Amino acid sequence: MSWLTEVYGTEKPIVGMVHLPALPGTPLYDSSAGMSKIIDSALADLSGLASGGVDGVLFCNENDRPYQLQMGPEIVAAMTKVVAEATRDISVPFGIDFLWDPIAAIAVAHATGASFVREVFTGTYAGDMGLWSGDPGAALRFRRNIGADHIRLLFNIVPEFSVSVGDRSLSTIAATSVFSSLADAVCVSGQTAGTEVSPAWLKEAKAGLPNTPVFANTGVRVANVKQMLENADGAIVGSSFKRAGVTWNEIDASRVKEFMGVVNTLRGNGAAVAG
Repeated sequence: MSWLTEVYGTEKPIVGMVHLPALPGTPLYDSSAGMSKIIDSALADLSGLASGGVDGVLFCNENDRPYQLQMGPEIVAAMTKVVAEATRDISVPFGIDFLWDPIAAIAVAHATGASFVREVFTGTYAGDMGLWSGDPGAALRFRRNIGADHIRLLFNIVPEFSVSVGDRSLSTIAATSVFSSLADAVCVSGQTAGTEVSPAWLKEAKAGLPNTPVFANTGVRVANVKQMLENADGAIVGSSFKRAGVTWNEIDASRVKEFMGVVNTLRGNGAAVAG
């Protein structure tokens, strides 16, 4: 068994996304509603995910568009407050995703008691934010320096709306993310939130990581979850759980229950989801 069972209580875990409304200081922030709206939204989405039976949740500043590579103190403070308020009575493990600042994510995770973070730690990419590079050495040293080694690091190795600079294969990138950068798991994505990740990409990444979990990071839904879990060790699900399947809508508990019903049936047939 991998560390997935230790953290999530099961193999093939499903992690549901809590997409926060825009935080203070970002272009889409609703200043008239203030922080209370953000906290209420997080609590409502958590309730829908919990009632549907997900194995974990991941808080993300998804609405802080356009994204930045380094968070200011006002954003870190706001994210910390929202997560701390929302998780007072949480019954499943939770994580932090801070687009796109790994060090801020680790800091918030440590302050709020999160079990994992998902970030782009490695590589150089060209995309909507221009040319940008990860620094795993800095991030992992920061984790050690603040005493947060228990926080698992999920490396997104196919960042949305960007392309890797270089021609290394996905299996090579996955393998070296673990070998040289100490990833606990890797995540493979489509081009945007809600876009289906290629099963071939999942299979290729897994080929380089026989002993490290690989997550399907985007576009997993009822219609394809069986295929996804045949090629991945778990899935992170956002848009599929939303009303009408739209990323920016609220969580629809009925969609979560339907999805988890399929997953639990697959888990009852181990051969159907063997990695």
